[in-house]
Amino acid sequence: MPFFVCIVPVCPVRAEAAHRSEQTTQLLFGEVCELLETSKDFSRVRIVYDDYEGWCQTNQLAEVGSELPNGLPNVIAADWVNKVEVNNQPMNIPFGSSLALLPDGNNTFGKFNVAYKGSVIHSNDTFYNEENIRRLSSMFSNTAYLWGGRSVFGVDCSGFTQLVYKCMGIHLMRDAYQQATQGEVIGFLQEVKCGDLAFFDNDAGKITHVGILLNPDTIIHSSGKVRIDTIDNLGIINGDTGKRTHKMRVIKRIVDF
Repeated sequence: MPFFVCIVPVCPVRAEAAHRSEQTTQLLFGEVCELLETSKDFSRVRIVYDDYEGWCQTNQLAEVGSELPNGLPNVIAADWVNKVEVNNQPMNIPFGSSLALLPDGNNTFGKFNVAYKGSVIHSNDTFYNEENIRRLSSMFSNTAYLWGGRSVFGVDCSGFTQLVYKCMGIHLMRDAYQQATQGEVIGFLQEVKCGDLAFFDNDAGKITHVGILLNPDTIIHSSGKVRIDTIDNLGIINGDTGKRTHKMRVIKRIVDF
């Protein structure tokens, strides 16, 4: 099946082939997906990065061939908003957009000529350490919560953690309950290192939330907006209201340093 690349700043990926259907995730500019089937104005795709499947508007994608080159560099747009030209027309793309198919700053996505000369992050050279965890997570500060969102324009809890880790060359799955299967369990909050992930469950015991621990006392997470709150052994305490909002389930260390 052919591969396609997102050619708009943010492309909604929906549960069904309809504009009214639930947004389950997003493709950011330059991210690649594989075509599975088509239906009128929509295409069902599998996102290459995390194997998530859903329906996109076909005209928000551009075909890039039946095979992708091996070892694509993970080159990422580095500023909160980045300027790119598509067919000589300006476009603003969000932090985290993929430039892997633009190794020289210029390329063609199907019928679209693309040029980018802005700042980039080379994720394979961006070390997983406290400085980078804090710097990259702060790019999302005060970004509004958006179900299925994966950008600084709107992000859900697991989209936030996935994008921060992606910028350091570390692969996380898409949903919170999936991410909770990765890494090693940390038994005590006092043993936490910056970058560990905390997971939270609902009354039915299902993991529904995730955030990035900055230290044993604070967490940055997307809840209403991307915010820093206090955490203890029971869960998160909202800094604005003083109310407990999430019940702790487990802490995982994806990478050590």
